[in-house]
Amino acid sequence: METRDLLPELQKRVRELEAFDQIGKTVTSTLEIKQVLQVLMDHITRLLDPNNWSMLLTDEEKQEIYFEIVVGEGAEVIKKLRLKMGEGICGWVALHQKPLLIADVNKDQRFSKKADKLSNFKTEAIVCVPMVSKGKTLGVIELINKKSGGGEFTEEDLKILTSIADYAAIAIENAYNYRRIHELTIKDDLTKLYNSRHLHTLLDREIEKARQEKTHLSLIFIDLDHFKSVNDTHGHLVGSQLLRELGDVILEMLGDVYIGTRYGGDEFVLILPNTTKEKSLEFAHRLRDKVNDATFLEKKGLFIKVTASFGLASLPEDAKSKDELVRLADDAMYRVKAKSRNGIEAA
Repeated sequence: METRDLLPELQKRVRELEAFDQIGKTVTSTLEIKQVLQVLMDHITRLLDPNNWSMLLTDEEKQEIYFEIVVGEGAEVIKKLRLKMGEGICGWVALHQKPLLIADVNKDQRFSKKADKLSNFKTEAIVCVPMVSKGKTLGVIELINKKSGGGEFTEEDLKILTSIADYAAIAIENAYNYRRIHELTIKDDLTKLYNSRHLHTLLDREIEKARQEKTHLSLIFIDLDHFKSVNDTHGHLVGSQLLRELGDVILEMLGDVYIGTRYGGDEFVLILPNTTKEKSLEFAHRLRDKVNDATFLEKKGLFIKVTASFGLASLPEDAKSKDELVRLADDAMYRVKAKSRNGIEAA
């Protein structure tokens, strides 16, 4: 074989080495997962020439995989899709931690048509590899329909993608570890709400945002009624478990917009950005009803019922500063305590 015939192959190898060098440097120099993923996106597109490609991450709690990145036709629609572990090609790879190289998906029983139906896209060839760290599947990378070479992926493509997936797994694991360490400093271990130390940071941020955008901000203080009797009757371990379950109730109500903190003991403070006093009162009533309807420690056969006292204040209707907002909401909650309990007072 003449030297000029070897040249394209050598140039290809040089491009691959340069790509892996850049990916390696990025992975080891930053904990910003978005920056790493952007580099991976660029090199996957350049080296492997897929028509579409996706990165799916694992949701351990739900035993599902979800689309973190989708590049190509129908991306916005596909991104909403979730797959069970074992479902479809990606689910199979995630469950079994083994790569798949498939020339014609229509001949493979593992293939799921969910994404194609949503996006009106026709999948023909797939290469899919797992991202694994310490025996755990963090997710998968899937390439669909190669643009060149007849539309099929090769063993060489699989080899390159496997190496990229190894780098991706390191980056994701590093980012997860950093996030977990950070959360230890700002989250309450018991309830998974933010802790009291982080409350003032959150409040400062949200108040500044409300002022800049000229929107409302509301604050709700919550204190459980007669919680001491739960500890006295059933012990502190049961009391802690009740607070954990109550934290789940609060988190479910908060959704992705509102912010919850454990202020101390059996006290909680909720931050409601872009929420008027009227709307925060409506929310407080819904949350009080939710707490009243809940039965705690059912699995332990205790079936404990609790109530809570709520106090709220809003900015700018009631307060002009953080300290004033906190004081007014706290005072309103104590007025409920002094009267009937299991009620709601506004500043």
